[in-house]
Amino acid sequence: MPVLIAGGGPVGLTLCALLARHGVASVVVEADPGYCTGSRAICVSRRSQEILGWAGADKPLAATGLPWTGGRSFWRDTEVLHFQMPHEPTQRFAPMLNIQQYHVEQFAHEALQRAPQLAQVCWSSRVIGLRQDGNCAEVDVEMPQGRFMVQADYVVACDGGRSTVRDLLGLQLEGTQYEGRYVIVDIVQKTRRPVERLAWFDPPSNPGSTILMHRQPGDVWRIDYQIRDDEDAAQAVKPENVLPRVRSHLAMIGEDEPWEAQWISIYNAKCLSLAKYRHARVFFAGDAAHLVPIFGVRGLNSGLDDAGNLAWKLARVTAGSAPDTLLDTYSQERVHAARENIAYGAKSTEFMAPPNFAFKLMREATLRLAVSDVKVRALINPRQSAPIAYPGSPLNEEEQGHWATALAQPGLPAPEALLQGPGGDFHLSQCFGKEFVCLVFGDGALPQAVTELARHGIAVLDIPVEADSLGQARHRYGLPDTQAQGMVLVRPDGYVMGRWRHLDPAPVLAAFNQRGFTA
Repeated sequence: MPVLIAGGGPVGLTLCALLARHGVASVVVEADPGYCTGSRAICVSRRSQEILGWAGADKPLAATGLPWTGGRSFWRDTEVLHFQMPHEPTQRFAPMLNIQQYHVEQFAHEALQRAPQLAQVCWSSRVIGLRQDGNCAEVDVEMPQGRFMVQADYVVACDGGRSTVRDLLGLQLEGTQYEGRYVIVDIVQKTRRPVERLAWFDPPSNPGSTILMHRQPGDVWRIDYQIRDDEDAAQAVKPENVLPRVRSHLAMIGEDEPWEAQWISIYNAKCLSLAKYRHARVFFAGDAAHLVPIFGVRGLNSGLDDAGNLAWKLARVTAGSAPDTLLDTYSQERVHAARENIAYGAKSTEFMAPPNFAFKLMREATLRLAVSDVKVRALINPRQSAPIAYPGSPLNEEEQGHWATALAQPGLPAPEALLQGPGGDFHLSQCFGKEFVCLVFGDGALPQAVTELARHGIAVLDIPVEADSLGQARHRYGLPDTQAQGMVLVRPDGYVMGRWRHLDPAPVLAAFNQRGFTA
């Protein structure tokens, strides 16, 4: 077996579907009998929607989820912030999509089932032992039918914050755990409110607390509210203590339709990570690798980014079209990403759940000033998830020539653009996710030399001026005018590897070959 994936949550199932798209066989071992219960991770970023699209789960995701572009924050009963995330009429995906985690798991699972010869999920099964050497990993798996030993070229631990694989290797997460706790409640209630992120600080309905609300598919409200430090966690999640607080808040905001609770849980913020995500033939992804606060919605989204980063690298190494050292870059890039996500998450947590009196005092002052001072309101912004750049990645090629913008520098996610083709309009991100793609900005027919890139395993996408009638691609990739020429090499995970201000394929091939890539 090329790859064994421990954990069948959204990250493990998406990784399995991505590997199948690359032609790599994998098996998922999941302890639960099926998809999760409760909303859990609920906000799916634009980048994550692209990754789920590569996995084949975008259509049901878009049909079910609720897109949104902004939100509002209130201090007591006064609005102090109305923010909007960047968006445009021509976008493929909204900046954020609200959808319960169990839907994401279902859609990723349905996608991988379209390749049954390459993808398999073993429910009600768990990893109980692990050994590895220079040739393979031996994994002991307990299934309903009994215990089995599975040999795999690689193991990926996607088994959550209480990772069994992490324990078997004697590894520990490092970082900070915050004391502030939030009760999480899913309720079913019809509403006419728009889909947006809603937050209340010290609301009259629950004085001293912070409350977050998100609409979910199926007339579900996801409500998170902070409890006092002296409240007992076991008592805090009992319905007789939860429902009156929810009822009070719904009455305050005028939501008077009948409602009922579906799911109740409790949460506290953690900023934790492993020091590295590769341990010989074992890799860590998602919560097994890092725990990020929910504020700023970077948990699930960073896990899906782990899957997008690792899938193509495992596929190339398994196929022999890249050296084993390529897998080291997974840890290098994604540990860097986790540190960035944790830094942003910590800032959001210190505002949403102040860890001490000084932070509480600063938050109180900020909220008071925000009532009348527009400039202060930016400090309340929840810092929603954005793709992480890899500025120090060994895969980046030094930039050649002058470019009009830094939006597409090596190590950054390749910018989106709406283009026109013979078959109609399409989004550039639809061309990523499986192979290296060289974007060619010329002023006419492709030179024969450029078409030679395909012989070396690089797909060529010609973007003539007439295909870029909105000018999005040229502007975002840094071409100053319609006469300018250039080439941009994009990795299979949609990150820019290099860009050159000419149509000579020799430097592109040199960068490709120097890193040991072959067709």
